[in-house]
Amino acid sequence: MKYLFEIAYKGTNYHGWQRQKNAMTVQQMVEEAFSKIMRTEISILGSGRTDTGVHCEQQFFHIETESEIPDADRLLFKINNYLPEDIAIKNAALVSDNAHARFSAFSRSYEYRMTLVKDPFNAPLRYFFNRPLDIKTMNEAAALLIGKQDFECFSRVKTEVNNFFCDITEAKWVLEGDNLTFYISANRFLRGMVRAIVGTLLKVGLGKITVNQFQEIIDSKDRKNAGAAAPAQGLFLTKVVYPQDIFIN
Repeated sequence: MKYLFEIAYKGTNYHGWQRQKNAMTVQQMVEEAFSKIMRTEISILGSGRTDTGVHCEQQFFHIETESEIPDADRLLFKINNYLPEDIAIKNAALVSDNAHARFSAFSRSYEYRMTLVKDPFNAPLRYFFNRPLDIKTMNEAAALLIGKQDFECFSRVKTEVNNFFCDITEAKWVLEGDNLTFYISANRFLRGMVRAIVGTLLKVGLGKITVNQFQEIIDSKDRKNAGAAAPAQGLFLTKVVYPQDIFIN
């Protein structure tokens, strides 16, 4: 049997999602919790990986079991009691045998959250940026991201992928009071991609590069031409979408 679980976590205290030998990760914490409660070794596979310090409002992972879980709600209650307060398993669903947490997902959304005024309560979850930004021009540049394109210029170097093409369906900045948020959705994302995009768009907002130069960076397919990655604390994975036919009612 295969189950898909929804999870949320604050990434401040973790070295990303994926298990590592010498660092605490979200995957390790969750696998240890499941193995403890289910009294057997459990491995999980996530819908994607997040970097050190990145947060997640909606992520998914799947596990495989030899038999049906008789009371999934009770299992979630026990696991959430075992997990630390910055990780929460939100629900579980029985899915088809060919469903896959990573490969079945067809859309993912991120938000990069900033605050334009110093706020000690926002500090762990928003990037404080106090220089004037031309948001209108930033949105003109962001519009150039829409569509299926090669985004190697925003990918972490030495990434093991078959190609650098992503189909971006949304990319925009929204200012609400003192909070500035970048919204981006695509079928897939490359490692470090969103933070690299944000860092480059901030250069547009500061007047350091033009909209035309932003397009030239995309066309160059060279990470060295893009801006530095924005800090991890402002990045949230917010939504992962699956086809309904993988779920078993």
